[in-house]
Amino acid sequence: MTDDPIYHVDGDLEPASEATVSVDDRGFRYGDAAFETLRAYGGRIFAWDAHRERLERTCEALSLEHGLAATDLRERIDETLAANDLADAYVRLSITRGVQPGKLTPDPEVDPTVVVYVKPLPRGGLEGEPVWDGPATVETVETRRVPDESIPAAAKTHNYLNGILARTELEPGSDEALMCDLEGRVTEGATSNLFFVRNGTLHTPTTDGPVLPGITREIVLELAREAGLSVREGRYEPDAVRAADEAFLTNRTWELRPIGTLDGHAIGGGSVTDQLARLYDERVERTCYE
Repeated sequence: MTDDPIYHVDGDLEPASEATVSVDDRGFRYGDAAFETLRAYGGRIFAWDAHRERLERTCEALSLEHGLAATDLRERIDETLAANDLADAYVRLSITRGVQPGKLTPDPEVDPTVVVYVKPLPRGGLEGEPVWDGPATVETVETRRVPDESIPAAAKTHNYLNGILARTELEPGSDEALMCDLEGRVTEGATSNLFFVRNGTLHTPTTDGPVLPGITREIVLELAREAGLSVREGRYEPDAVRAADEAFLTNRTWELRPIGTLDGHAIGGGSVTDQLARLYDERVERTCYE
């Protein structure tokens, strides 16, 4: 990859130093935009169909009728990877409502702004090392997850204020903020989903609450069930996680990352975490490298 990366902006490949988005764009003004964080392994987008479907659900939640075909979006991603000569990469695809008059109510006529951003991300998995330096140091924070009735938890939008406020509470050296709902039950990290193990059972907060249905989360649940592990989705107090035998976080970048400590309580990974990480790596291998 060159010192000046190439981005895909509104149908054109442009050097990062020249790529621009209007200050009147609603994605900038209001966070009125949908996005997906993807991972390329060996030049292939992992779980593309799941990302595409979630992107469409977010756009539906925003009433953002962008009119773009999935094949068009995928071509822009592939072109951006090729232009940067990247096979293993972080990919971010954003669709905003575009430039509209400066009023909060959106116009039904949409000329979307579409941006594809990529950067190198060394491969984890069977032939490489995790991208994280070590198990995560995690803190529960006072900032609460926004109720689903206020902002749909399943919508991945540019407005990340909730997570930003959570991260600002962290002590230096901490990696992730664990957020609770209004009743004080754990939901998810600022940018990750939570899993923990008690007495051999894998637990994760239910998406019936204000929890983003992460794609890595869904793959881990699928792998766990295929492996015959006991799995439960529920509502949990923070003490249940602090007392866990194992705990880990998932997102597209970290894949599976053990929680070293939660609020100073040592947890770490273990046999279940290791098994699921191996199964995940094998899924990546079969899907993208064979």
